Amino acid sequence: MSVEEAGLAPEPDIVSAHPVARPLHLSALPAGLGWDGPFRRLTGVAALMVVAALAAMLVVLVIGALPVADRMGAGFLVTQAWNPVTDVYGAVAPVAGTLITAAIAMVLAVPAALGIAIFLNELCPHRLRAPLAVAVELLAAIPSIIYGMWGLFVLAPVLASTVYPALIGTLGPLPLLGALFQGPPFGIGVLTAGLILGVMVLPFITSVARQVLAEVPPVLREAAYGVGATTWEVSRRVLIPHARRGLIGGVMLGLGRALGETMAVTFVIGNAHRIHASLLQPGTTISATLANEFTEASGDVYVSALTALGLILFVVTFVVLLGARTLLNRTGRAGR
Repeated sequence: MSVEEAGLAPEPDIVSAHPVARPLHLSALPAGLGWDGPFRRLTGVAALMVVAALAAMLVVLVIGALPVADRMGAGFLVTQAWNPVTDVYGAVAPVAGTLITAAIAMVLAVPAALGIAIFLNELCPHRLRAPLAVAVELLAAIPSIIYGMWGLFVLAPVLASTVYPALIGTLGPLPLLGALFQGPPFGIGVLTAGLILGVMVLPFITSVARQVLAEVPPVLREAAYGVGATTWEVSRRVLIPHARRGLIGGVMLGLGRALGETMAVTFVIGNAHRIHASLLQPGTTISATLANEFTEASGDVYVSALTALGLILFVVTFVVLLGARTLLNRTGRAGR
């Protein structure tokens, strides 16, 4: 007797018979019925818009810089003079001011930011970590014009009356190094602008450093402490080497902010198109020059000179980011 004759025919496959339980094969769907195609095209258009905007800005800057390039030639890049009356323009003073103030800011901010991040992660009592971290992050939220006003009305007078006279008296007579601390203590100048920039980029670098140090696997930290290492040794030999890629990224983020900062620097740098050996004397930066003179610029060559400064700042920022990317890649390969 067969199974069917005995009334024991097998029940249909419940799983295969139920429409909801059928396996879904996305590749079997007709093209255009799914969301994958439109989503892919939409995200591609968004990415192309970024590239198009970048290319458009570069083209506008290059075209705008042509008149001053025709008039000044390569002399625009090596001339310090800036005289709108005679239509003679040189980019040396603002470019030098931009690089020097950014360098001062990074020299001051990077060690301080790293120290703050290590303190918050390794040494700070737990009940104080959150308030201190919030306080650091609040510094990043303060508008740059507030930093500029504070620098002009509070910091510059204090520096002019106390710190700068002391620097001139102690470091000024020294050979070579003394040239950086010569002249009357105005309070405003390149060093003051670098100090303001250092305060402004400090929270950015600190936040990134704190996050990347917190990502270090606890087992590495505990193993180092277990063999008797001190906090200094753990920080120097374990935390910083393991998090160096993120730390470099944070430093580059702060450097990019320092290179392009405008309002705060404009308040305190003095806006003088001259290069002094002394850091205490007034100077200018590219962004400060653009903020001060673009609205008053008249004449094609004058506007073109300012546009050319914008092009130089664009190129400098691009080179810095490219260098940071290259450094991160090399660091990543070295750490593997």
